[in-house]
Amino acid sequence: MSDLRLTVHRSTQEIGGNCIEIATEEGRVILDIGRPLDAPKEATGLLPETLDLKRPMDGILVSHPHQDHYGLLPEAPADWPVYCGEPTARLIELTSGIFGKPIQRDFRHWKSGQDIQVGPFRVRPYLTDHSAFDAHMLLLEGAGKRILYSGDFRAHGRKSKLVERLMASPPHDIDVLLMEGTNLGSDKPCVTEDALEDEFEALFRETAGRVFVTWSAQNVDRTVTLYRACKKTRRALVVDLYTAEVLEKLGAFAKLPQPGWPNLKVVITSNFSRLYLGKGEGEFVDRMAKHGISARALAESPEKWVIMTRSSLIESYRNAGVVPTTTDAWSWSMWRGYLPTSDGQTAQTWFNEGGARAAHIHTSGHASTADLRAFAQSTKARTLVPIHGLAWDGDIAGFPPIRRLADGETMVV
Repeated sequence: MSDLRLTVHRSTQEIGGNCIEIATEEGRVILDIGRPLDAPKEATGLLPETLDLKRPMDGILVSHPHQDHYGLLPEAPADWPVYCGEPTARLIELTSGIFGKPIQRDFRHWKSGQDIQVGPFRVRPYLTDHSAFDAHMLLLEGAGKRILYSGDFRAHGRKSKLVERLMASPPHDIDVLLMEGTNLGSDKPCVTEDALEDEFEALFRETAGRVFVTWSAQNVDRTVTLYRACKKTRRALVVDLYTAEVLEKLGAFAKLPQPGWPNLKVVITSNFSRLYLGKGEGEFVDRMAKHGISARALAESPEKWVIMTRSSLIESYRNAGVVPTTTDAWSWSMWRGYLPTSDGQTAQTWFNEGGARAAHIHTSGHASTADLRAFAQSTKARTLVPIHGLAWDGDIAGFPPIRRLADGETMVV
């Protein structure tokens, strides 16, 4: 029997940009093919130099639809097949088609809990809890060895029971746990989405005017949290065209708020309309207009609205006479580390100029240090290979035996 070789081409010393190869003499697969978080927007040629592009590849396994896990797909050879959940494929196709160059690949779909064969490896995906919809952990078996890849996960979101269930009955005989450590050594908030719902409800009730909220359209848990808080306070959640399309695309896979539901409106702005029309999506714009509201209407009856706000929407709001005031509130419902960026500063300046009250209401999309430790212990893995973190050289008490790798270093399992 041939050896099983593990090479972390990127992510041993950084958060994001995952690219991990598992290989035997019979074949090889890649776990994620992510774009580094610090890469300039237009940068190309970002695949790790240690990744051999000439040898055949049995499959790229994409754990979830965040750019730091799939963003370098366009740079990979076109004949490398891609395996992922069907919602992940839909979100990749949607996002790349609207905001960039469409990614057209041979997407092959898996289902949580069902084994698939990819080259010499048996792969079992486990749906998990993360701020991305359709995130999976992956169990790989090959050459008599078993590797569990955590992908990105948390244990305090709306799907936390999935993690609890796996911890209660984990896969046995794990030789290597490849585990993320985003929140090691950090003080990021890791409260539940239910707790956030209560905070938003209180904010909506005590605010006389509008509440503007900045969050990621693909953070579906947060959209649900905001929608539920709106229903309790008789406000309407106002989302943009892209968020409406995300909800519509994923509606086949989960019960999510949909355009046309009570307490949900789609704002039809000129900039986003032009973007969609330019992509040949006029039919979608027309259909959303039936459930839509103009930006100008948001200047009236301010007590009704909870309004999605991003830098790309502010110009359309301003042109329509929607200007923050001292009776309004705004919430940055994202990681604080994004606030100093140009997009974050554009939003913050706009709200500060109007005197709107600020409220940072957010919870991390990644597991707390305590949950990382508890999950790792539950697997009883013989070895833990750290990835996707900056503090793995700090307090590692309570974790399984750790084997630190450098990017591009190969480990024989």
